[in-house]
This record gives sequence, C-alpha cells and structure tokens, in this order.
Amino acid sequence: MDPISHPNTPFQDAVRTMLGTVDPDPTREGLRDTPRRVEKAFQFYTHGHSLDPRKVIGDALFESETDEMVLVKDIELYSMCEHHLAPFFGKAHVAYLPRGKIVGLSKIARVLDVFARRLQVQERLTQQVAHALQEVLQPHGVGVIVEASHLCMMMRGVQKQNSYTVTSCLLGTFRSDERTRAEFLALARPSR
Repeated sequence: MDPISHPNTPFQDAVRTMLGTVDPDPTREGLRDTPRRVEKAFQFYTHGHSLDPRKVIGDALFESETDEMVLVKDIELYSMCEHHLAPFFGKAHVAYLPRGKIVGLSKIARVLDVFARRLQVQERLTQQVAHALQEVLQPHGVGVIVEASHLCMMMRGVQKQNSYTVTSCLLGTFRSDERTRAEFLALARPSR
C-alpha cells in the first residue's frame, strides 16, 4: 500500500499499537491493512453522533386525523457497547399515539439508527429514541421497547449465549393510562 495515498491517522496508529499487544505477528499480511479497515468500520458504527433526528425526519410529517396507536415492530438494530466496544444487536418496537401528525414509517427506523449508530448503552438508546419522537411528533405518547443480545456478555465475561436484555421507555399516555400501556405491551410482546 502506498503510504502517500493512505496516510496514517492517530486512530490507525492506535489500532496498530493495539494489534502489537494482542497478536504475536502484527505485521503479517492479514493485518497490514487492518488499521485502515477498523477506522473505516468505526466511522460507520458511530456515524449517528453526527446525525440530528429532526433532520432525519425532515418533511416526512403529515397531517392526520387518526388518534389510534401506530406501532412499528421488530426494527433491526446494531450498536456498539461503550463499555467494551463490542456489538449488541436486536430489535426495537416503537409506537406512538398521534396528535394531528403522523410520520413516514421508515423515519421511525431511521431515528432508531441515529441513536444506535453511536457508542451506546441499551438503556440510554431506548430513552433517546422515545424522547426524540416525543419532541418531534408531539404525540399523546410514545412507547419504545428494545430487545438486544450483547456480545460483551456472550463472548466474554459470563458467556451466556442465550441471554438478552429488554428495556423500555414509556412517555405521555403510554405511561399514565393503564389501558394504553397494556395494549402497547400486548402488541409489542417479545417474539422470542
């Protein structure tokens, strides 16, 4: 590889140092370009830090008279645990009760990605998605449930292969009205 066309960055130097501590031959062919690939991968894994959920939703807000629950279920998510830099992945179930406005359904998944594509903990991710939708849509309420498996628990530490974590955030009517909460929880019942 030509060093002029691919200059080293501080990130790549750090990866190179790390490889030197974990591999007996960090200069072997398979690892030569790893620092650049890891930097590029981490830029993708964490690009959510540069995204604004309002801009992601953009003009995909529409006037609507419906006030019935809108639920998007089983939205895939991939994120990186900020404690171990290990992936966690799973599904989110996101619902809201419209108050004069609905949002394009794909935008709900995009808002999830804004927060999942960051160094993250699942608990905060769940709350950030709910609060962002509440702020932008101003609905009667928002409910978010995230189910995820964490490689930091599966590959290391306790090594529990079949465990997964469920977090929720309920805002507005989802929190204050027992019937709304029960309907959401029944519809979003984990599918595992």
